[in-house]
Amino acid sequence: MSTAIEVPQDLAQYTRETAQRAKEASRQLGAVSGAIKNQWLKTAAARIRKQTTALLEANQQDIAAAPEFGLTDSQVDRLRLSPERLDGIANALEELVMLADPIGEVLESIRRPNGLQVSKVRVPLGVVFFIYESRPNVTVDAAAICVKSGNAVILRGGKEAFHSNHAFHKILSQTLIECGLPEHAVQMVATTDRSAVGHFLELSELIDVTIPRGGKSLIERVASEAKMPVIKHFDGNCHVYIDASADVEMAVEIIVNSKCQRTGVCNAAETLLVHADIAQEFLPKAAKALLAEGVQLRCCERSLPFMSEAIAATEADFFDEFLDLILAVKVVDSVEEAVTHINHYGSHHTDAIVTRMLEPAETFLNGVDSSAVVQNASTRFNDGGELGLGAEIGISTDKFHARGPCGLRELTSYKYVIQGQGQIRS
Repeated sequence: MSTAIEVPQDLAQYTRETAQRAKEASRQLGAVSGAIKNQWLKTAAARIRKQTTALLEANQQDIAAAPEFGLTDSQVDRLRLSPERLDGIANALEELVMLADPIGEVLESIRRPNGLQVSKVRVPLGVVFFIYESRPNVTVDAAAICVKSGNAVILRGGKEAFHSNHAFHKILSQTLIECGLPEHAVQMVATTDRSAVGHFLELSELIDVTIPRGGKSLIERVASEAKMPVIKHFDGNCHVYIDASADVEMAVEIIVNSKCQRTGVCNAAETLLVHADIAQEFLPKAAKALLAEGVQLRCCERSLPFMSEAIAATEADFFDEFLDLILAVKVVDSVEEAVTHINHYGSHHTDAIVTRMLEPAETFLNGVDSSAVVQNASTRFNDGGELGLGAEIGISTDKFHARGPCGLRELTSYKYVIQGQGQIRS
């Protein structure tokens, strides 16, 4: 599968023409039935399975180039495709077929005393400019969820996954045409030149929303430059708090899964908080399990004596999203102190409590200001697929317009449909 791309020379003209094509495609998508969109999802899933070899070859070009980009082992893992991961990507498309088409859903409907029928109806946002890094599976997830929700999307992936992204896009584009959908409903930016992003962020009359998903510097740049609304997928500095009443064996399993199941993802735990009353019993067992997974432990002075092979934590460690086999550890004296710590150091992404008592659970779940709060389960469950939303375009740490996993409904707005029989206003 060839991934040779014609690189545009005039970026301002190129970005405007790309956005104009997306705007026209978004208008066409508004009239497309859910059945046709679902047929495209099924066709694309089948094509991904059929072209596994070609996709893996394209991905291997990116893996081979990873050292020149200075990627860590966990970042390379995020980049790597395998037959199993490709099958999972195809499965995600097929799962999206099973979800109801949100477009046209009547959210509310009332009849006014004057006889007017007033309905609140779900509609697409329009054109989504989506910027993301490293993970090529996101190319497919984002395209699928945007088209199913009636939106055109402009995809700008990271240079690290350039060949993989364009190989996926070729499949998506071909199958859009085959299924009678607008070809430009899914477009992939043809250059890795960072200045192209700046041009797109100026086009508020053509692009309805920008969604950045990546490192802190990317998010901050987009938030400061964008002329259109932004839904931010910010850092994932996630916490697990072990309450005094926690079941120790359950707590060990939860922190190991939260930290180690996949370290390079945004909902992996980065900090472990432990109530002082359970620290002596819990921390040595947790240390043994985490060290067996290769985790480096960075501990506060109160937790350090209980965790073998640990090093002293710095203040910066508690702010950090490591995305690696590193875990910050701190002992606290109450659930209230844990909540205060999380709200100060965390990124409002995903935070969990392990407890057998109702009162600390309620204090934690009500007090932590994050997109998802979890009781007695892994932080890794803050995920669109795990929460029954199907594929997601990201996990928003904003409060406006969407929060948490952004699935089909989060990529919609609404309009009022007013139907009368000749009423006029007096």
